[in-house]
Amino acid sequence: MMAVLMPEHDAERCRVIRDAFARIGDKWSLLVIVTLSHGPLRFTALKVGLEGISQRMLTLTLRKLEADGLVRRTVYAEVPPRVEYELTDAGRSLIPPVTALADWAVAHHAALEGVH
Repeated sequence: MMAVLMPEHDAERCRVIRDAFARIGDKWSLLVIVTLSHGPLRFTALKVGLEGISQRMLTLTLRKLEADGLVRRTVYAEVPPRVEYELTDAGRSLIPPVTALADWAVAHHAALEGVH
């Protein structure tokens, strides 16, 4: 089969999409974003809301989302220190498409299970 070459602008668009999906398409990032869509949460509350995630994986995921500008980490000067995580404007802008994707996944779950 012969490969079809895409116009240059399409190749750039594909690269941008691929890069974005690579950043948020791992096992936990979208679930963290959806969990934070209800408002700021402390680390422990996030961990409880994300059944099956390890402390280390949650820490790594939050750091990555913070570095990407999707999550804001706020440390309050209290004893003991209180840390909360919340979505930035960019993170909140992901909620509609992520919700649509989640709805699609639920609607097509049975069909997807039969693919394996």
